[in-house]
Amino acid sequence: MRLFTALLPPPPAVHELSLAVERLRDLPGAGRLRWTGRPGWHFTLAFMGEVDDSLVPELRERLARAAHRTTAFPLRLRGGGRFGRRALWVGAAGGLDEMRRLADRADAAARRAGIAMDEHRRYVAHLTIARAREDTDLRPCVEALAAFEGTVWQADRLSLVRSNLPVRGVPGERPRYEVADSWPLNPAG
Repeated sequence: MRLFTALLPPPPAVHELSLAVERLRDLPGAGRLRWTGRPGWHFTLAFMGEVDDSLVPELRERLARAAHRTTAFPLRLRGGGRFGRRALWVGAAGGLDEMRRLADRADAAARRAGIAMDEHRRYVAHLTIARAREDTDLRPCVEALAAFEGTVWQADRLSLVRSNLPVRGVPGERPRYEVADSWPLNPAG
C-alpha cells in the first residue's frame, strides 16, 4: 500500500483555506491548474511510497511512539509559495520547529521499521493546493496568497494516510486519501 504521514488541518481551517483558494481561480494562469480538493488537503510529514504489508505493524508501533514523544503545538495556515512552475502551496506558521521535529521522527520511524526512504531533506511545511501539467506562471497566485492568515489551531494528531492513485484515463479522477491510523500527540502543558 502507498503510505505517508501527515498533519490534517481541522474543518474550520479547511473552510478558511477554501475561501482563499476560491479567490485564486480567476487569476491569470489559474485555468491551467488542477486544484486539489478539500479531502486531499494535508501537510505531508514523511512520504513512504509503496510499503509492504508485513512492515505496517512495526511502522504503526514506531509512529505511536513518535507521536507520544511530541508535544501538541499551535499551527495556522499562512501565505503561499510554489515549487518551480508546477506546484502551488499554502504554508504554515506557529510551531514549525515542533512540526519539523515530528516530520523527522516520522521519517526515522519508517526507516527503523525497514522502509526504504528517499534521501532525507530539511522539512518544508506546505499544503499543496494546485498542480500544473506544464510550466505555468504561478506568481499571481503566490502574490495573492501573501496576505492569507488562517486562524490558529492545535496540531494534536499524527496520521498515517493511505494514498489511492487516480485511475488513468478517467477525466476528473483525483488521488483519494484515507486515514489508516492516527495517534494523539502529547497534550501541551
